[in-house]
Amino acid sequence: MLGDSTITPDNPYPNRRIEVNLTTQQLNVFDNNQPIASYTISSGKWNRTPTGTFTVWAKVRSQKMSGGNKELGTYYYLPNVPYILFFYNDKVAKKQGYSLHGTYWHDNFGSPMSHGCINMKTTDVAEIFSWANIGTQISIYGKYDPKLASR
Repeated sequence: MLGDSTITPDNPYPNRRIEVNLTTQQLNVFDNNQPIASYTISSGKWNRTPTGTFTVWAKVRSQKMSGGNKELGTYYYLPNVPYILFFYNDKVAKKQGYSLHGTYWHDNFGSPMSHGCINMKTTDVAEIFSWANIGTQISIYGKYDPKLASR
């Protein structure tokens, strides 16, 4: 367990960060530059997960997520998506809705499966949800390579 944290507008734990490696489909958690946890994820198909340095701007216990296009076969409707950590930066606006979140509709972690979000096992993201604060930094880098991804 990563430990509990309190949500405050001024990040009380500035030395906490999350790194997402799209090449290996791994998410690593750091506190004071020390690795403390690692998880297998599923990022966006078609390289749709944005890369860069982001900030957690909202934490939502659960909500509906929907989008895509029925005609193109990309439509999705997912009620009660759990443990959502929304992130943004100066190039990826809050309204785009990118996040880390729990996933109950697949268990194919280690391969891209989403429309751009970082899918995680619900038990894994629940730990991060309790540990991370508004203001926690998320760095996302790399490009999916099936030869290097975790399984």
